[in-house]
Amino acid sequence: MRFKAPGTRYVALLVVILMMSSVTGYMTLEAREIDLTILEIDGAPEGIVYITDPHIQATNIDHVQAVIAEINRLEPSLVLIGGDFVTGEEEDFALQGVWGLLDVPTYAVLGNHDYRVGTNGTTGLERTLATRASTTLTTDYYDVSALNDGSADTAFAEELIATLEENGVHVLRNEYVRITLEDQEIVIVGVDDGWAGMADPPAVPDTDAFTVYLIHEPSCRADWDADLILSGHTHGGQFLLPVIKQLNDRGSIELAGLFDADGRTPTYISRGICSADLAGVDLRFNCQPEIVLINPTDEQLLALEEPIDPIRVINKT
Repeated sequence: MRFKAPGTRYVALLVVILMMSSVTGYMTLEAREIDLTILEIDGAPEGIVYITDPHIQATNIDHVQAVIAEINRLEPSLVLIGGDFVTGEEEDFALQGVWGLLDVPTYAVLGNHDYRVGTNGTTGLERTLATRASTTLTTDYYDVSALNDGSADTAFAEELIATLEENGVHVLRNEYVRITLEDQEIVIVGVDDGWAGMADPPAVPDTDAFTVYLIHEPSCRADWDADLILSGHTHGGQFLLPVIKQLNDRGSIELAGLFDADGRTPTYISRGICSADLAGVDLRFNCQPEIVLINPTDEQLLALEEPIDPIRVINKT
């Protein structure tokens, strides 16, 4: 019997499978590397850390713990969190106890997953289109009530908030706080989730204090009278192909980075620290998770000279 070599199509299929395995492995690795982004903002207090989109679950809890360890190592003056603490599929919030490891004042807002709305591709697209068609997002008249269609799981959100508060995370729901950091006052305004129809920005008195707004979805922000808006939700695009990156860098789309063109309130959209997983696996391409460090102190800069694996320090202002 003569040996028959495999057909060309079988060889091609094998090559494709090997390539897919290699790419998937690379994207899995990239999802576990963490950029520490240094953000220089005029007038902001020193040493503030911002993170968002932890989406905590059993498969990424070690990754979140690494993020928290790095935050604690930096000894920040304040930690701000931009929402999406959960996936929306939880039966309990035991894993959220990880926030008790933070040893610094922490303030946060909720995201759409925390209300169980727009958590998959279809419903996410529906919320995106509804935001564009049915909301008014100005400083004089802000209205997302059309998105409050009864689908938001408020009981789920309330239970999550209780757990977060028990572990030192102060959740702001359409309210603001004034605190002092190293003799400098800062106003933190937390706007509840827009996609859930819960966003109702509070009236904030005129002040010379540095004012920062937290809101999960950047598309739900207004041009508030603030020094900085911090947002997340996009995961930076998660799979940032070259053409998409170019559009983002030009400001044609807003997925990640600092946007302050045309005199609008500067807005930083973070890539988040975790990802919406695919079949239980976190994947990213050209879009590493990030910790944002605002106006680092000399001590923090010294600490960053020897980053701990898997932290990678970059500059981005």
